[in-house]
Amino acid sequence: MSDKKFGVTVRAWRQAGPGEKGRMESYKVEGVDPDMSFLEMLDVLNEDLVKRGQSPIAFDSDCREGICGCCGLVVNGDVHGPDEHSTVCQLHMRRFRDGDVITVEPWRVKSFPVLRDLVVDRSSLERIMAAGGYVSVNTGAAPDANSIPVDKDDAEEAMDAAACIGCGACVAACPNGAAMLFTGAKISQLALLPQGKPEKAKRALAMVEAMDAEGFGNCTNEYECEAVCPKEVKVANIARMNREFLLANFLSKR
Repeated sequence: MSDKKFGVTVRAWRQAGPGEKGRMESYKVEGVDPDMSFLEMLDVLNEDLVKRGQSPIAFDSDCREGICGCCGLVVNGDVHGPDEHSTVCQLHMRRFRDGDVITVEPWRVKSFPVLRDLVVDRSSLERIMAAGGYVSVNTGAAPDANSIPVDKDDAEEAMDAAACIGCGACVAACPNGAAMLFTGAKISQLALLPQGKPEKAKRALAMVEAMDAEGFGNCTNEYECEAVCPKEVKVANIARMNREFLLANFLSKR
């Protein structure tokens, strides 16, 4: 830890529960170490609030290694903070200076209702996955994975799409609140592989319909989703999703 500790003011969104009126509240945080992660700074703030008999700020976190996608926050207006292609848990306090005022908000998306403070309900993404983001295999009938040849380029594209951690940053950054990068990535990772092809038409129809049912917006090629994605998932996956959906829709009406 560094000896050059400093202080910041955190303006955090406080909301007691779904449907409750929210507000911004300011808190002083002293003794901030530049090597702290942003979430560790919030931990320090919460410890101080508890000592003073106040309610801690609710926020999501799990792995704190940029893998799980839980730590969805808007920091000073930036989805996941000012660092490119990273999560909030990978943001360190050395990006800030003594006396800075840091505004922290939850995802501002209709389909991600606020549960409390900085915690939002992202189960809508899980329902999209449940609609078709899988491969059906009969028990005991699955062949060895390496027995099915897979083109190298297709395998690499599928792995790039599968890197999506479902954090919802793409939705939060999109001016339309669209989940098309997430859905496109989940469709692409299976559509590109032979194991996923038997169900690809059914999958595309079901997942796009589930996405629309959740109230997400549509893509208008703003590219904000790709710009903030921690895993650099490309908008080419949206184009693939559209192709898969249009073909599946055409075949279903024949």
